[in-house]
Amino acid sequence: MESNISREEKLSPTKLHMTQYVVAAVMFVLGIGLWRLQVLGATNYRVLAEQNRIRKVPVLAPRGKIFDREGRIIVDNYPSVSCYLVRDQQQKLEADLPLISSGLHIPVEQIQGILKHFQYAPKYQPIPLKVDITPDEQAFIEAHRNELPELETLDEQRRLYPKNGFLAHLIGYVGEVSENDLNNDKYAAYSPGDEVGKSGVEETYDSVLRGVDGSRDVIVNSHGKEVGVAGQELATPGKDLRLTIDLDVQRAAEKALEGKQGAVVAMDPHTGEILAMASRPTFDPNEFAVRLTKAYWNSINTNPDHPMMNKTIQAQLAPGSTFKVIMTLAGLQENVAQDMHVFCNGGGVFFGQFHACDKHHGAVDIHNALPYSCDTFYYTLAAKLGIDTIARYGSEVGIGQKTGVDLPDEQAGIMPSQEWKLKTQHQPWYAGEVVSVGIGQGALEVTPLQLARAIGGIASGGVLQRPHVVFGDELTPDELSAIQSTYPGSGNKTIPLTAANWQLITDDLANVTGPSGTAAAAHMADVDFAGKTGTAQVMSHAALAKTNKGHDTEPNAWFVGMAPRRNPDIVVAVLWEHGVWGQYSAKLAAQVIDAFVTKQRAKAGNLMKVAANTKVEETQQPVAKKEEPAGQ
Repeated sequence: MESNISREEKLSPTKLHMTQYVVAAVMFVLGIGLWRLQVLGATNYRVLAEQNRIRKVPVLAPRGKIFDREGRIIVDNYPSVSCYLVRDQQQKLEADLPLISSGLHIPVEQIQGILKHFQYAPKYQPIPLKVDITPDEQAFIEAHRNELPELETLDEQRRLYPKNGFLAHLIGYVGEVSENDLNNDKYAAYSPGDEVGKSGVEETYDSVLRGVDGSRDVIVNSHGKEVGVAGQELATPGKDLRLTIDLDVQRAAEKALEGKQGAVVAMDPHTGEILAMASRPTFDPNEFAVRLTKAYWNSINTNPDHPMMNKTIQAQLAPGSTFKVIMTLAGLQENVAQDMHVFCNGGGVFFGQFHACDKHHGAVDIHNALPYSCDTFYYTLAAKLGIDTIARYGSEVGIGQKTGVDLPDEQAGIMPSQEWKLKTQHQPWYAGEVVSVGIGQGALEVTPLQLARAIGGIASGGVLQRPHVVFGDELTPDELSAIQSTYPGSGNKTIPLTAANWQLITDDLANVTGPSGTAAAAHMADVDFAGKTGTAQVMSHAALAKTNKGHDTEPNAWFVGMAPRRNPDIVVAVLWEHGVWGQYSAKLAAQVIDAFVTKQRAKAGNLMKVAANTKVEETQQPVAKKEEPAGQ
């Protein structure tokens, strides 16, 4: 027994020490790891643990409402429920897709497309699956809460626009921010799925109307079901906006355009405030407020009449004889037109070519040239002035330039000149081309708003205001500055116009609606109504002779009218596409001006009543009521 023990090999001190060192090192490493987990990483792991039971749910800020100048609601919001998909659940989404598809009435392929669209979005961000869901779909989500914990409902405020495309082009619409938008620095604060203004006021003032989203920290159980609220950050609603639009004038403009193609814009020349803006054909922005259907988008996108185009600021067309007002301004200010006397025998030869006039006007001078709208007179005047002088005056009143209206995608039009032709067509200007420009044809192109501002400014003594659709006092100085820098234009300006020439032009404009004028049929007996008609060919006579004549080949009918003739309170530009004669557009403008004047007179009458009643209260003499004006 002793021999066996003696033969056992004893552990050497060196090996013993090495073993102790290894054990100590392992214990040290384990201790460091435990310390890191329990001390250094305590906060981080506590957050992760909280995330297993707390879910952050967005609280969407309602967009600001939009009102007319008198505080009447135009764009409102309505309560809606949307379905979102939460990806932080430990669920196999692919296996759930058939059930989700059935309950929410969405094709599986569409859901897969949505998931692919948001594949790079943060995992904590809920994905909008279906907006404005029905009560039946809400019940489905609630009934399958345990099976489909990834589905959540969210209360939202969705846009409610006027029916039948009323004011659609000015207001615009909202839609989901696109991938192209997200690549733009302008949308740096947006995330996929966010709603953004896409056109009109909704786009221009998106940052003002949008507000700031909040959130709720909800406590969920192991099945993802909400069992409580841990905290919340309130949403900040968007700011309401008051437009310069007068709904009564707008209704008159919309009614005037009913069944037609074209545009009507009414403006207060004193301030630049847009009172009405209508374009036809139109679209329904409510179709965009939820989820735009492919069928509706195709129906408007393939429409050759371009219902999405705001023709008041985007239609660039020859203005026809309405441009003769600017020609008259140039001729008088250059001291060329005062003593011009032309005998119109149905046209004349200019630069070796005969140019026709629609009538034989006989003797024409500066006093009857505008009321007659005599082409022969303005052919002669154009030849005397030359294209660069005409272009200078056209540019001074804003032709060929954006007005700077606070709406997206305004077009500038064209004011041709020698320099313009060399720059754009790399060809010299031929002297004979000026004849067509003199009567508002040729390369000349304007928008209805440009024309309203230009002629309204001339009637206002040469003072042109920057058009706008939102009152400046609705915005902070920084917001107003940002808008004006985003939408630059010719701005407020004053052009040279002597008092004598101003009186002559405005009297001639009043004679246009007189018995011998081209808009005699639009005359209003008790309103100082002035203006200018315009009939603009959509193709040359040579081209017209080679085509089958139809509605689309008929001339565009223009009219720019105002009341009163000098320092007008309202100016209205009407474009009736293929409306044939400007006198027809004059009748449409008369409807709008009549609505405006009638309302102003009613207001004045009401003010007189208030003043009389106030006097009664102050004097405490009830018999004073008998002094109210008769008929008020």
